[in-house]
Amino acid sequence: MAPQLNPSTQTTQSTQQNLPKAQIGILGGSGFYDLLENAQEVNIKTPYGDPSDSITVGEYKGKKIAFLPRHGRKHKFPPHKIPYQANLYAFKELGVKQVIGPCACGSLQPHVKPGDFVICDQFIDRTRNRPDTFYDGPEVAHISIADPYCEDLRQLAVKTAQELNIDTHDKGTVVIIQGPRFSTKAESRWFSNAGFEVINMTQYPECILARELDMCYLNISLITDYDVGLEGQGDIKPVTIEEVLKIFKDNNEKVKKLILAILEKIDTEKKCQCNSTMEKAFL
Repeated sequence: MAPQLNPSTQTTQSTQQNLPKAQIGILGGSGFYDLLENAQEVNIKTPYGDPSDSITVGEYKGKKIAFLPRHGRKHKFPPHKIPYQANLYAFKELGVKQVIGPCACGSLQPHVKPGDFVICDQFIDRTRNRPDTFYDGPEVAHISIADPYCEDLRQLAVKTAQELNIDTHDKGTVVIIQGPRFSTKAESRWFSNAGFEVINMTQYPECILARELDMCYLNISLITDYDVGLEGQGDIKPVTIEEVLKIFKDNNEKVKKLILAILEKIDTEKKCQCNSTMEKAFL
């Protein structure tokens, strides 16, 4: 039996009032507020501080959805300052079992083009000093994370994207850099030569914290540009902010379409190995 995460000396809002319930959580930018029916905003205090913003809880096709802007509504949190622990803990308080985490990313390989989606199956962590576990002692957990992303949700996302004719790569490794700065050319070439496909600043520790809470986690990487180390290869040119914003806007509409289609198909009653991660994590 996994230990209770709530420190006995602290309380959360759920002990003070009844919170709405949600089955699926979405961490992302904007654009989902007006798609949820019977929506309400909730503010949750957690033992790990406040989440990035208030959480919108509503319904879509009869399913209970919680939406939280990862960086806050006004993009007030840089990647290394996002309250990842509070965000995921708040989802858990609402009853979330499955988390969808779309994010804007750069490409590290010529065949992964701006406008493509990548449904990542692996990551490389290059961040530092980010709180990345709920088990800092005296209770210690060592989770098995050979496959960090939920395979059931990954396969559902790939199939759904294909049905929608969205150019999607069915797997890929994302390297997460500390940010908020971008990579040097040397760093970017290093990552590309290592064979990684995607570069991002927010995937770690988000997906790991979800797993520590026995939640499934799906990444959808929206490729907005080629990373700087690919400049000069073939017809790849230096990226411009105008191009990035255009591709991001187009991708944002596509990712909303994809996520809504995924929400319709998700089996919220199905159990997978993600939901029992902590059973064998304690010595």
